[in-house]
Amino acid sequence: MAQIEQDRAQRGRSARRLEEGIVERACKYACVAALAVMLVVVGLDILTRSLLNFSFEISDELGGYLLVVITFLSLPVCQVSDSFHHVELVQSRLSPFGRALSHVIFDLLSLAFSGLLLWQLVRFEIASFRFDDHAPTYLATPLWLPQAAMMLGAAALCFSVMRTLAADITRLRTPGRTAEGAGEP
Repeated sequence: MAQIEQDRAQRGRSARRLEEGIVERACKYACVAALAVMLVVVGLDILTRSLLNFSFEISDELGGYLLVVITFLSLPVCQVSDSFHHVELVQSRLSPFGRALSHVIFDLLSLAFSGLLLWQLVRFEIASFRFDDHAPTYLATPLWLPQAAMMLGAAALCFSVMRTLAADITRLRTPGRTAEGAGEP
């Protein structure tokens, strides 16, 4: 049991965390702002329903759009802070070099799938803008607006995965640091 705790502490010191760049910081603040706006809109709707028996009937729509914003813009923040799930059962059995190599391979696969997602979201955004799609609600929101958040989040994720990939390649190419498992490049 003590060995497991020591291994966890060692992994905590050698985590693949990167410093937040301006892109990730902007995404984080946008998520915080979206969450604050969502709380205000939903709270105001609850208050007007309970006190005045009246609803603006837009809180569900705005809440959904803001949830999309939070979901997609939080992806790059999670990437650089190494907050995504890992298969530690496999990672703990690898040598430091094997662990670093698996991180590079996983980052390459993540970049490929993130790039594919970005490409499809750009196509989706262009189609919505070209056909002037609007939500069938009271607000009649142009659908390219919430879809833009999806596209920006995917683009920021691609950028953050590239940063992580560069750091992992540097860690892989520096034998002393890989063997020690120490720090950032």
